[in-house]
Amino acid sequence: MNLLWHGLYAAAVMLWETLWALVLGFSLSAFLQVFFRKEQITKQFGRAGLREVALATFLGAVSSSCSYAATATAKTFFKKGAALIPTLAFMFASTNLVLELGFILWILLGWTFLFAEVVGAFVLIAVMWLLVKLTLPKGLEEMARAHDGGEVKSCCHCDEPEMNEEPFKEQIKCRENWIRVADAFIMDTMMLWKEMLIGFLVAGFLMVVVPDDWWKNLFISHGVGSVRLVENTVVGSLIGVASFACSCGNIPLASVLWSGGISFGGVVSFIYADLIIIPLILIYRKYYGAKAATYITAILFVSMVSAGIIVDLLFGALGLIPAVRPSSAIAEASFQWNYTTWLDFAAIILCGWFARIHFRKSSRTGEHKHIH
Repeated sequence: MNLLWHGLYAAAVMLWETLWALVLGFSLSAFLQVFFRKEQITKQFGRAGLREVALATFLGAVSSSCSYAATATAKTFFKKGAALIPTLAFMFASTNLVLELGFILWILLGWTFLFAEVVGAFVLIAVMWLLVKLTLPKGLEEMARAHDGGEVKSCCHCDEPEMNEEPFKEQIKCRENWIRVADAFIMDTMMLWKEMLIGFLVAGFLMVVVPDDWWKNLFISHGVGSVRLVENTVVGSLIGVASFACSCGNIPLASVLWSGGISFGGVVSFIYADLIIIPLILIYRKYYGAKAATYITAILFVSMVSAGIIVDLLFGALGLIPAVRPSSAIAEASFQWNYTTWLDFAAIILCGWFARIHFRKSSRTGEHKHIH
């Protein structure tokens, strides 16, 4: 029973430590979704050139998505004519370059891992682009686009009406736009809360239940550097596949893995693996067919492992890999009355304000429909 309570306590503490950062990230993301409209730009994804891939990466970064929502939105783009490479770039960026993930990474693992996450994301997209260019079977892209996978409901607000061409100063004064911001915030929170909660709970219980020696035996920590580097990134990716955590939900577990002995690149590969968890592989099969799903999964896996290796080598050469491997942030955290407490109180008030706007609008809409 003590283990149960210790695991729950560890998860609750880390959620409290990161609450303000998550709310800030979701708020900024909601603001960008409303005041930066992307519908017309996504129509330009028909080619796999540098401009299209850069646009897809940028649009993914300003979106806020769990892995499932990113996959659904990317599928919609692909079925409407987007090329495979921009589609995959958008899908990856919308889960691994979003603001809320950056904030929680900084808090739990430090600025070095945040920097590595961003650098590695561009490395991964470049590797993925090269692999697709060299290996894409003839006709596979057309076959995947023609596959009937059913209609998909996007979670990323792509069906919202176009903003008018008013100056930004006028748009920001418009009450309706702030209602949309509240709607986007609540929808993103409802979309992601289960994955984040699972991530904190899994990390909390692993920290309490699994001995430190077990982690050290799971990864190669001695011997030839190149063998350790490859093994750690492969194992890190496979743990990501098996963890079933997506987007921000796997960062607490990444903290546990880092304190347990996995390499720097292994952590990076683990974080990226949220797009090849088993439920998503099954979704790829439904959306694109078995052959295309297998190809996409293989490309993503090789790209994630390669990005982890390259980032490890690059940061090692620059002397940026932390020399001291601290205990897990979860193990060291506790409830305290400090600046985090005040930031969390402010975050809770902001959440309440957004919720009030969103649900008041929903109730009024329901009443209006009932009258008619």
